[in-house]
Amino acid sequence: MGNGGKVDERVRARELRAQSWTLGEIARELGVCKSSVSIWVRDVEFVPKPRNRGHASQKPHPLHLAKLAEIELCRQEAAECIGRLSERDLRMFALALYAGEGSKRDGSLVFANSDPILMRLFVTWLRRDFELDEARLKVKLYLHADLDLQAAVAHWSALLDVPVEQFNKPYRAVVDATIRHNRHVNGCASIVYHSRSIHRRVMAMIEAVTSPFAIPG
Repeated sequence: MGNGGKVDERVRARELRAQSWTLGEIARELGVCKSSVSIWVRDVEFVPKPRNRGHASQKPHPLHLAKLAEIELCRQEAAECIGRLSERDLRMFALALYAGEGSKRDGSLVFANSDPILMRLFVTWLRRDFELDEARLKVKLYLHADLDLQAAVAHWSALLDVPVEQFNKPYRAVVDATIRHNRHVNGCASIVYHSRSIHRRVMAMIEAVTSPFAIPG
């Protein structure tokens, strides 16, 4: 799980995103896949423009370029600091994720997140550390009622390598424009695996990590 290269492409992708280029336009311009562009520019503010963009005429503000350069430097430093992830590294990160956002109720592992990278990381670890019955691995989606359910299911099915037939009935949230404007087009997914034994083992691992920091009673 090493960090990929393409530093120049990442910087240029972020510059173009700041100029309101779409993911598809950036991918075509740089000759890379759209999914890579999506990850590179995920924290860059994007304001769509109604008219066609003049690619050569628009230049980002110098302060914005300085920000992008600093972020890229931080990424390079982080890659050198972290290096290649070991199986233990993956386990510890996944346990931290579950400690923060997983279900603590005895009987089932339930982990939910809207971030596809974190969801894929978690299910990858789960499969590596435990002998799962893949037929019992379920997914449930939380998706606003006006979004495309079929597309969202296909997205998460491919990402998590879970057949569409193993998706539980989704929760379709009522749309309320006064509450939220930025919505996840593919919704939030939950990984569900019913197993008291595996859930207890995961919780025991978390306890082994956190017990040295327990507050004396």
